[in-house]
Amino acid sequence: MAGKVMHMVTRKGRYHARLVIPKHLREILGKTELRTPLGGDYRQALKLLPGAVAQLQHQIALAERKAGAGQPQAVPARYPLAPDQLAHSLYTQRLAFDDELRNDPRWPAVGIDDLLVQRLRYAIAGKANDAELGDLVGAQIERFRAAGNLSAEPGSTEWRKIARALCHAELEAMARAAERDEGDFTGTPTSPVIRDAQPPADAPKPVSMKQLWNDYVTMRMQTGSMSDGGKQLGLAVEKLRKFVKHDDAARLKKKDVIAWRDHLLNVEKLSPRTVSDKYLSTVRSVLNWGVENDRLPENVAVTVKQAKPKKVLAREKGFTDAEALTILKASRSYVPHQDETGRIRETAHITAAKRWVPILGAFTGTRVTEITQLRKEDIRREGDQWVARLTPDAGTSRPANTGTCRCILRSSLRGSWIL
Repeated sequence: MAGKVMHMVTRKGRYHARLVIPKHLREILGKTELRTPLGGDYRQALKLLPGAVAQLQHQIALAERKAGAGQPQAVPARYPLAPDQLAHSLYTQRLAFDDELRNDPRWPAVGIDDLLVQRLRYAIAGKANDAELGDLVGAQIERFRAAGNLSAEPGSTEWRKIARALCHAELEAMARAAERDEGDFTGTPTSPVIRDAQPPADAPKPVSMKQLWNDYVTMRMQTGSMSDGGKQLGLAVEKLRKFVKHDDAARLKKKDVIAWRDHLLNVEKLSPRTVSDKYLSTVRSVLNWGVENDRLPENVAVTVKQAKPKKVLAREKGFTDAEALTILKASRSYVPHQDETGRIRETAHITAAKRWVPILGAFTGTRVTEITQLRKEDIRREGDQWVARLTPDAGTSRPANTGTCRCILRSSLRGSWIL
């Protein structure tokens, strides 16, 4: 088996099940970790591991109950196991208990309950109701719940699936006990629920959402984007962290992102356009960057969308001739404001910019930010025409991917301070 097996360690050539005790429980248990020996054979250790881990988790659960003064355990489960892993754990525990009984002189008085066998087969077939399942394996389910291995509500589909898996374990354990009564200790489970169960996989390494965002912003700034350092869009990641109440991007699920989207719409009353274009778009981008750079296995937000209303144009784009004329007249007649002492605090070049930037934009078709970042060397004469050169080298207002362009300054501008 590739990689390390969760909760299993090797010490001096022998295998042990190991669980680290949470800090707030160490005083109660008097140690920092719990261990159970599994022997020196690797295959046998893998078979014994689920049962041993369940026992260790049960000790921690009892300590949590003691620390919480009878408070019920929080969900979700601390050490969740799949139904087949729960069944395998119960199966190995039953076999271990069978070994203990065979060393007891009272063992010959213990027999196989044929009625119980029939009831277990009936339950495995899916014919038992919730009450019958609870009577058969309800106690085992609650023991696993106390150990933090499950959180399924009684009567739910998941609860019935777990109950039927545990019935498989009980029936297989009884079959092995019957074989051992005949001196055969080589039996193996025939049910695929037990036979194909895998040990718990290693928990994914935590990926800090905050650090992931910082690294993403750093990369974008290296390419000339996010000049504000991600302050504006970073609000989306911060809101997501607060909503899910953790910082681990590897733990994010699609349902978490959907619930967060609904929270933004229904609780925070944000508009669908804001949720779609700012919040969901930002989260999708940073998670996608995490996938591309092998930080995350998948982007759980890639298919989470939010419909937004189409823009309705209440008027035509741009200014009407009358509006443009009003703006141009106001700019040419602009006079800086004086304060209460009669002093003009506005500098001369700001006043000149307010007077001439609208005029230059009207004659050249350029943006205000492109005009205001022009340098002296960007204005030159080509034959009988004056030309302004717009280039990203002059500043960040013109994106680098738009390249350099020329705009002709009309003869109407001659005689002004610009020419």
